Amino acid sequence: MVMVRVHMLAGRSREQKAELIARVTAAVAETLSVPPGDVRVLLLEIPPDAWGIAGQPASVVRGTGAG
Repeated sequence: MVMVRVHMLAGRSREQKAELIARVTAAVAETLSVPPGDVRVLLLEIPPDAWGIAGQPASVVRGTGAG
């Protein structure tokens, strides 16, 4: 079994996350020559207020919140 963790800012659609899971699974299965059923993908969504970029919350850098 292969486990892939993806840390990303929250805010993507259900469709985008489903496509990401499918593409990561396909890439890992092909690259490592394992069946897709042996690949697990875990998406960890971080709130923009809890993700720092250059010393500021991502919500401030991206203009999506007060920080």
